[in-house]
Amino acid sequence: MHIAIIGYGTGGQAAAVALSRDGHRVDVFEQAPAPGPVGAGFLLQPTGLSALWRMGLLDAALAHGAPIARLFGTSQGGRTVMDMRYRELDPRLFGLGLQRGALFGLLDAAWTEQRSLHAGRRIVSIDADAGVVHDDAGESHGAYDLIIVADGANSRLRTAVAPPAFDRPYPWGAHWCLVPARDWEFADELQQRYVGARRMAGMLPVGTRPGDPTPRVSFFWSVRTDAFDTAHDADQWRRDVASVWPEAADALCDTQVPGGLAVARYRDVVQTRWHRGRAVLLGDSAHAMSPQLGQGANMALLDALALRDALRAHPHLPEAFAAYEQARRAHVAIYHVWSRWLTPLFQSEHDRLAAVRDRVFHPLNRLPGSKGQSLRVLAGTQCGWFGTVRLDEEFLEALVLSSPRDPGQQPATGVRPA
Repeated sequence: MHIAIIGYGTGGQAAAVALSRDGHRVDVFEQAPAPGPVGAGFLLQPTGLSALWRMGLLDAALAHGAPIARLFGTSQGGRTVMDMRYRELDPRLFGLGLQRGALFGLLDAAWTEQRSLHAGRRIVSIDADAGVVHDDAGESHGAYDLIIVADGANSRLRTAVAPPAFDRPYPWGAHWCLVPARDWEFADELQQRYVGARRMAGMLPVGTRPGDPTPRVSFFWSVRTDAFDTAHDADQWRRDVASVWPEAADALCDTQVPGGLAVARYRDVVQTRWHRGRAVLLGDSAHAMSPQLGQGANMALLDALALRDALRAHPHLPEAFAAYEQARRAHVAIYHVWSRWLTPLFQSEHDRLAAVRDRVFHPLNRLPGSKGQSLRVLAGTQCGWFGTVRLDEEFLEALVLSSPRDPGQQPATGVRPA
């Protein structure tokens, strides 16, 4: 098929790699004149690592990322709010802190077949029935056999596929940045600090990226979206961070404020349908949610492979789209529920809820039934209220056999299933 992909983020990149390897002719349209990563760092869960393994990119990711064994968060008074360890779900599992630039570079380098990237082309409308896309210069492109809309959480094109059942911006976002790891104490942990629900800071080791061997840590600072400009008072911003977490503030000593900070906004989106005619939604354009569960990039990778598999199994688009949507909705839906429930506990003005969180969240997650579900939600393997996404045994063996290497070394060739 001749396929158009709109957006060159994680989902669009993964779809370009997977579909071009199957022999499809792929055109990618990206509005940025010089495509590159958006954001600082993120946590790749076992499900996301499994997707990279299926694409033959696990070793390359491990060569740059920082293995994460534990998620640990405390209140300002020192009370443990969260303490979750992957090994308690399966001793072979871990997360991987990764720079956005590292994943962008790995996926970009992997797209070698049928490559056609149109940068600086903002697609403003699509004709889902005719398979034609229109850019902001007034030019039309196509007709395409398939259009993949992967233009992110703030997608302007999702309504051309179907109206959303729910589409709401979150009032809280974040300031992000990368800082050199130096002697950061928690090399294999995501650490977070909370002051009620109004202030939250996080530090995640994210390793290196191609062309930059300096190990880094990704810093997260919760901010109301209507208060993003508070960072223009650099001294006050640093005092605020130091009041929550002095060690994190010290790590930010060389970071320019506000120039060195990226801004992130979030949406909660549930679509009535993910496809119409020749067009289909993928990644955050189909199911944007808050980052509380750290699943965005993981879900995008899984979407891309699920769409590829559905196209392999079904010769006609309607059947392929239906199979893809059914498979991914079954996985994504519970994460929408959990994300919507958790977000007010960590990013809101509901300090009374946060006080309850500080007292019951950790003990509740240690109960036998609750503990297992919480760990599956963390690892990305929860499917519905009681189901589980099964990870391939060969992948789990690959995790045991793989170990992070010096990023200057040539990554070993990973197993790449058909």
